[in-house]
Amino acid sequence: MANKPLLEFTDRGIYCAKGKFYIDPWKPVDDAVITHAHADHAYVGHKRYLAHHLSREVLLYRLGEINLQTVEYAETVMKNGVTISLYPAGHVIGSAQIRVEYKGEVWVVSGDYKVEDDGISTPFEPVKCHHFISECTFGMPVYQWKPQVQTFIEINNWWRSNLHNGLATVLVGYSLGKAQRILQNLDLFNGKVYTHGVIENTNEALRRNGVQLNPTERITPESIKEEVRKGIIIAPPSSVGTPWMRKFQPYSFGYCSGWMAIRGAKRRRAADRGFVLSDHADWDGLISAIDATGCECVYLTHGYTATFTRYLNEIGFNAKEVHTLYGGEEEEASPEPSPEKREPGTQVENANKGLSFGEDLGEAGGPAL
Repeated sequence: MANKPLLEFTDRGIYCAKGKFYIDPWKPVDDAVITHAHADHAYVGHKRYLAHHLSREVLLYRLGEINLQTVEYAETVMKNGVTISLYPAGHVIGSAQIRVEYKGEVWVVSGDYKVEDDGISTPFEPVKCHHFISECTFGMPVYQWKPQVQTFIEINNWWRSNLHNGLATVLVGYSLGKAQRILQNLDLFNGKVYTHGVIENTNEALRRNGVQLNPTERITPESIKEEVRKGIIIAPPSSVGTPWMRKFQPYSFGYCSGWMAIRGAKRRRAADRGFVLSDHADWDGLISAIDATGCECVYLTHGYTATFTRYLNEIGFNAKEVHTLYGGEEEEASPEPSPEKREPGTQVENANKGLSFGEDLGEAGGPAL
């Protein structure tokens, strides 16, 4: 009888039977290793958590008081004879690829990743392995990102134009990852940065973790509207179309997402401007990252899995499509319900009842603002 693979895809998550732990499980387990703090990878209910130390405060903010062990990149942890180590994924602050080794066999679970250095997350680092588990959120040739410096030239010019025309500037991006990337790359000579409460809560958690972020000011009921309108407002997707956003009229509203590369996405999000800015790898980035691992087999977990699997097999990789519950955080910004039609049950269920899901999907306009 053939030996079971070191990592298996189960109804609870990616499981290592020899080590008796799961990676990014979506149902309660005893031992969970977490790639990053986004809601579709970090769920409530596990007995023990292991993650990178820069994820610590955000995980505690989102999930509450959990039994959390944190490590540095490349630090090793042993679980029942299996060696675990974390390496930078470049997705968001604290994101990690999970390297799992047993008797010379190496698997790497990438979580979500991007290969461009965004100036705030620890840059992606290829990890050699026999088996690589990869996302492919943007696994279609249409998704080709230009260097982020060009995108931020566009954003800063748009902000200046709005100031000249007497318009407030509202820029939308996810509270963990996108918001900090925007913050660190804005031209602050234009004015101050004001933040929605959900985003400022995340910023505060990261600052508690020792992350150095540019100055921001939380928008509260006491904030002076005309002063806020002179700066730039960073808000989460959940704020779009709410009374909270409308109180800053007249404004120009911009949306930052990889989905802005699709014709019509800006219109469907009701945005005045769409900026192509993603915290996931584009088509070329996915291929280069997978190739750099030197893996014998690649497993594709979420995104354009069927299309990308076929393409990788055509160009000589041994690629397999697997079904997981990942993909809910950034895919909520997609102009379509899902990148590809999936099997029933593969969408992320709103079963994660901690702060994590409410954070980006429905807290806008509440008293915390």
